[in-house]
Amino acid sequence: MGKEPLNYFNYFTEIEEHFQKARASGMFLLSPLDWALIETWKDSGVPLIAVLKGIDRTFEKWNQRRHRMRLVNSLAYCAQEVLEAAREESGEPPSRAAAAPAFTPGELADYLRRNAAQIRAAAGSGVNRETAASLDELAAQEHRDLESLEQRLTVLEERLLAAATQASTEEQLLTYHQDMNRQLAPYRRKMTADQIVLLERQYLRNRILEAAGLPRLSLFYL
Repeated sequence: MGKEPLNYFNYFTEIEEHFQKARASGMFLLSPLDWALIETWKDSGVPLIAVLKGIDRTFEKWNQRRHRMRLVNSLAYCAQEVLEAAREESGEPPSRAAAAPAFTPGELADYLRRNAAQIRAAAGSGVNRETAASLDELAAQEHRDLESLEQRLTVLEERLLAAATQASTEEQLLTYHQDMNRQLAPYRRKMTADQIVLLERQYLRNRILEAAGLPRLSLFYL
């Protein structure tokens, strides 16, 4: 029997659970940097199987060391092995259309309405109100093409991000950059320049939306 197809809308959860299992610490929580890194891999088209292989290889090498003074406390430790595993993958990652069903219509509608409610609770600009209304409309519709829905959600999130960035103070943005540079410093040598640029962008996106009380809209967060 073949392996069950990987569900790419569970990309984040699969990686989080696999890292926790490999680290043998189920209560370990990923950091904002970790989540931003996962999103960087996802946006770069790194197959899920490559990420899981990279995590396994990182811990295999770590376990072979005589002196293990530092724990593997971040996914960033796995960046080099993930990149190498991605290079080894000759085929394309499984398409979402071919993957197992991601979630039921009810789960999808609840997710969209929950995000709409959170956006309304955050108040703020007219963009927020318009986005919440759009999400309620989407929740009332049937969605057979999840790719198209994901694209629509991406557009809505970009509008939210632009408005939230505009509303942020200079001091807030400076703090986000300083926090990011401090967290990223130990791992810069493990990543390519392109990876770092993407990671910085995703980290700042997450911080700005979180500070504004706004959710991520992608189906990957369902």
